[in-house]
Amino acid sequence: MRAAVLNEVRTPLAIEELTIDDPGAGEALVRVVAAGVCHSDLHFIEGTYPARLPTVLGHEVAGVVEHVGAGVTNVVPGDRVILGFVQPCGHCDYCQSGRPNLCQTRTTARSSRTPTLRRGDTPVTAMTNIGGFAEYSVTPAAGLLKVPDDVGLDIAALVGCSVMTGYGAVTNTAKVEPGSTVAVIGTGGVGLNIIQAARLAGARQVIAVDLVEHKLTLAKEFGATDSVNAGEGDPVEQVRALTDGGVEYAFEAIGLKQTSRQAYDMTRRGGTAVIVGMVPPTDTIDVPGMIWLDEKTLKGSFYGSARFHVDVPRILALYRAGKLDLDRLVTRRFPLDQINEAFDALKSGEVARSVLEIGSE
Repeated sequence: MRAAVLNEVRTPLAIEELTIDDPGAGEALVRVVAAGVCHSDLHFIEGTYPARLPTVLGHEVAGVVEHVGAGVTNVVPGDRVILGFVQPCGHCDYCQSGRPNLCQTRTTARSSRTPTLRRGDTPVTAMTNIGGFAEYSVTPAAGLLKVPDDVGLDIAALVGCSVMTGYGAVTNTAKVEPGSTVAVIGTGGVGLNIIQAARLAGARQVIAVDLVEHKLTLAKEFGATDSVNAGEGDPVEQVRALTDGGVEYAFEAIGLKQTSRQAYDMTRRGGTAVIVGMVPPTDTIDVPGMIWLDEKTLKGSFYGSARFHVDVPRILALYRAGKLDLDRLVTRRFPLDQINEAFDALKSGEVARSVLEIGSE
């Protein structure tokens, strides 16, 4: 099969022919139809986060089940599915307490087995046990969820990461309350979903913060009430000027220590700053020692604190009811052969979200 392989950091992905295993027990072979181009993948390409090379990236994926391994009962061949990039074990303390996104056991994953992909005799790893920048993926069936027939797989792919991450950060991690004030730093794919989820939660003021004017314009179309161009003055002071000394909730959706601190500083006393972006693992986020006096909260949000098999059906229902705008998230579409051009578009800020059209239904 054809796949986009990262062989060295800070180099273009190479389209190569790989072999893929048959699904083992608890796994499924999925024919990939669509994959979103996510900033998380870019972190691995640029070396901000380490990866076992060579590797096939891609974790925002939807497709059609081709075959299933022994013991798989939740999907059958022919099912249209979203691939969740966390495949929880279902029985550890995190899973049993309703926090499966934090599962550390992942007994359904192939992490201790031979990789599913190979280039000749060379093993090739698959990002998050998916490796979706390819024509096929062997993945734990525990991470698969069926997609209604009236939802396109290009849209379903986005729900697998950027929509779930943004929506969940608001509803699960922060639990934004009606009538509250919100700031969102970074208005890409994840940030736009934070914005529209905050609107759904009943926030009375949603302030979009970015450096790119056309992205701020788009943010207002997705529900932002105000916008702040961070290149035209201190964004913290601009947000404070628009509010009574700061917002109740601030979300960082870029992945930088500087903007993470800005999110903290934008919150009022008693407020909550949520770090959604992938801040480099070697960076630290410094906050004032007087945090105790202000009773502020600084917290992370991994995958929107997702309960994948609970939250994704809710998101799809909201989309089908016209309450979440997911169609306009897709700004451009590329074939697999143009994956490097898709990442260039992401880096330039010209897209909200790009989708790779890899296969057909």
